[in-house]
Amino acid sequence: MRITYRRADNKEYWTKRWGDIPADLPMENANVYPLKYAQETVRSKNGVILEAGCGAGRILRYYHDRGYNIIGIDFIQGAITKLKKIDPTLKVEVGDITDMQFKDGAFKYILAFGLYHNLDGDNLEKAMRETSRVTEKGGEICASFRADNIQNRLNDWLEAHRSGHKKDDAKDKKFHKMNLTKSEFRKLFEKHGFKIKKVHTVVNMPLLYKFAFFRARDHKVFNENKARKEGYQLSFLGKLITSFLLKFFPNQFCNIYVLIAEKPKH
Repeated sequence: MRITYRRADNKEYWTKRWGDIPADLPMENANVYPLKYAQETVRSKNGVILEAGCGAGRILRYYHDRGYNIIGIDFIQGAITKLKKIDPTLKVEVGDITDMQFKDGAFKYILAFGLYHNLDGDNLEKAMRETSRVTEKGGEICASFRADNIQNRLNDWLEAHRSGHKKDDAKDKKFHKMNLTKSEFRKLFEKHGFKIKKVHTVVNMPLLYKFAFFRARDHKVFNENKARKEGYQLSFLGKLITSFLLKFFPNQFCNIYVLIAEKPKH
């Protein structure tokens, strides 16, 4: 377990990030994270889906547009306001994963991409208890968590270098994200009563994508909405290097783990 610290706290970071971009279009690339893993989890229109931490709405809008009964929550008011404005029919509201207002067993599917690693200590435990409470027996969850590995240590070093953040500048350090090993991630969900079906090693934004040279031709100029809709696309060389690292060192050169788990019926 490792904690990433930055100058802005977690809520400041997400307020700025969702404030800087328009609401997402529905995601369209089912071959990449997170839609690929959402589809592996949600296999039926029967039952209600909760997307916890729906952010700018790419997954929420994908399922809503296809007639699924999906509810989205996020703790950033600005993100919710943008989504309601772009599509008033969306079931979306400001919500806190550590203290949800939904009844016990309200959801057959929980989708939580990039959510839990934003919580530290007691808040992470509270979120897990609440997640278990609102998941129906036999229901499933798909969740991602930031990996504690080489790639994310490099990501944090690059971010610190870019922002001029010095290691010894302790007074400016604020909690940003939690990083877990694959084993720690599994144990977190097992502790709260989930049966693990699969843990994938996944690259969301590849490390090489941070360098324009390695991006696909139509991604050279960074556009976050485009990247979130299509996935973070690399050039042939970028794909080749990333594929090599993932093939031989998957736990060190993924940047997230994606877990799919079931809440047992008994």
